[in-house]
Amino acid sequence: MAAQLTYVGHATVLIELDGVRLLTDPLLRGHLGPLLRHGQPPAPDVTSRLDAVLLSHLHQDHADLRSLRRIDPGTPVIAPAGAGGLLERAGRRSVTELRAGERTGVGEVMVRAVPARHDGGRKPRGPDAEAIGFELVGSSRVYFAGDTDRFEEMKELAGGLDVALLPVWGWGTSLGPGHLNPEGAAEVVALLRPRLAIPIHWGTLFPLGLARLRRRLLTQPPLEFERRVAELAPEVEVRVLAPGEATQI
Repeated sequence: MAAQLTYVGHATVLIELDGVRLLTDPLLRGHLGPLLRHGQPPAPDVTSRLDAVLLSHLHQDHADLRSLRRIDPGTPVIAPAGAGGLLERAGRRSVTELRAGERTGVGEVMVRAVPARHDGGRKPRGPDAEAIGFELVGSSRVYFAGDTDRFEEMKELAGGLDVALLPVWGWGTSLGPGHLNPEGAAEVVALLRPRLAIPIHWGTLFPLGLARLRRRLLTQPPLEFERRVAELAPEVEVRVLAPGEATQI
């Protein structure tokens, strides 16, 4: 059975694998504080018939409580250790906390939490939860990185990886620690050697009023990533999906 991936925008990806529908880090609204959404808005059916939501960490652009309210409150949420209290207070009825290395099942898909190098706590006064990524194993093997910088333990994911969903930018004019830029994400591809690499975390959020002045930052990061992967790991296919675009694997 073919898997389908839809890049909804930012770090939100709808992963359809072996009859299971998983939505990562849902950000579904038109603005987040001073950040405006660009590109295609989420399709109405993105949140329907979900089997689980995967949350990589508790930053507001990855664990947006208003977006989560658009999803049936009974839909299970798989989140990092320390996130459960916040999510349950926000109305989520089923929360599974995972630490890096722990796993759970969703239908025919095994979901394993993997390490991430990123400060995942809820600022300024929220819970201190670790940041994680997710490895999904079914008829295909998919790695969703969440937010992370490169670290050597990533190489444990190498070998037989079908898809790597990797962040290549952010929501502003610069990146702080714990993030991948196009060059760093391409180096991760060279380390993991997936069959297919898809850049995420770009082209969606940008500060009010800056899009006209710095529009390049909304469009160029995935293209720079694609060019650099062609140099470092030419055997890896890169597919750049615009927000709202889907592909099959």
